[in-house]
Amino acid sequence: MQRILLPAAYLPSISWFCALVRGEGVIDVGEHFIKRSERNRARIMTSDGVMELTAQVVRANRPRQPMHTMRLDYSKRWQKQHWGALVAAYKASPYFDYYAPRLERFYQEEYASLVEFNLALIAELCTMLGLTPPPTSETYVVAEEEDLDLRPKTKGPVFVTEPYIQVFADRQPYVGNLSIVDLLFNEGPAAAAILKRCQSAL
Repeated sequence: MQRILLPAAYLPSISWFCALVRGEGVIDVGEHFIKRSERNRARIMTSDGVMELTAQVVRANRPRQPMHTMRLDYSKRWQKQHWGALVAAYKASPYFDYYAPRLERFYQEEYASLVEFNLALIAELCTMLGLTPPPTSETYVVAEEEDLDLRPKTKGPVFVTEPYIQVFADRQPYVGNLSIVDLLFNEGPAAAAILKRCQSAL
């Protein structure tokens, strides 16, 4: 199987999980933190359109910081804001009551680092999807020619899924490649099968 090099993303995108089911994933926590990327940002659908959720980190503007050194900044109460946004956005979705209790605890506990927080979330999301969490590498992984490297900050998704019904379909156009929680809350157990049917966007 093809090796997939993945960033330690926050509430990873649907494309991130599409890649994971297609190859042998490795999460690289030895890379450098990239600002305004999915390492600490996730996109969800709200009644007003797409919203970005940003996990606040300490000294985000300092260049070339290793991911594993990034500390979370709890002074801005972003956990409460994120959970409130998730509830408002998805409380009317078909599977919110099923999955929400398994995610809420991540917004009630404090994690020392961004990597620790993201990896714990990824492990839980993989369990929800019936997937095995990928291994991590503490040192930077040098990409080989045959690898699929998802670590660079790209403009668009590498994979796309078939459209599915989103919560605010009556007032907002369909938006693909949101956080995986959008697919889970809307499609529940069918989410894993949808990921396996994803198509390359390249």
